Amino acid sequence: MGEWMNALALLGIGAVGTVVALGGAYAYATLSVATPDYTVVAAEKPFEVRDYPPLVVAETIKTGNRGAAVRAAFSPLAGYIFAKERAGEKIAMTAPVTQSPSDGGWTVAFIMPAGYTLSDLPTPAADIRLSETPAQRMAAIRFSGSWSDERFAAATDRLKAWMGREGLTPAGDPTFAYYNDPFTPGFLRRNEVLIPVE
Repeated sequence: MGEWMNALALLGIGAVGTVVALGGAYAYATLSVATPDYTVVAAEKPFEVRDYPPLVVAETIKTGNRGAAVRAAFSPLAGYIFAKERAGEKIAMTAPVTQSPSDGGWTVAFIMPAGYTLSDLPTPAADIRLSETPAQRMAAIRFSGSWSDERFAAATDRLKAWMGREGLTPAGDPTFAYYNDPFTPGFLRRNEVLIPVE
């Protein structure tokens, strides 16, 4: 009986150690990726109103459904920042990757690290475009879980309803923001819907 108890105790310690190690790896990976600065001007969890500065992005437009479009866009965008198909140095990965509807397709964008201007960046391949988004105020809702259409639609509806209660008028289509890689467990993911405020 004592040997069984010792074995179970060791298994328990091992499981806790694994959870701690995974949590540490997740925290390191998350905290080591830069995110754009913004100022929170109003908050009521899980909602925020944020002021973003101008942001330089590398973006591409893909057709198809939302999930297929973001998967198709990731490879060329990653190839650009990691200098796979161009000369020059690599560009640091940032979060989030954003996705918004665009003329029957989806615009998927990587935000460039702070300090870059359009003239600083290397010339991309034909299917990648560099642009600068203007400073803007965005309403946001944060949630965890999978990247399903249903979850993004439900979060969008919740955000629009909250904006209506707060007297905030949408000034454009929603943007979906992904802060984690596909291997991050759903309960640890940071996902957002952002809507520009008039």
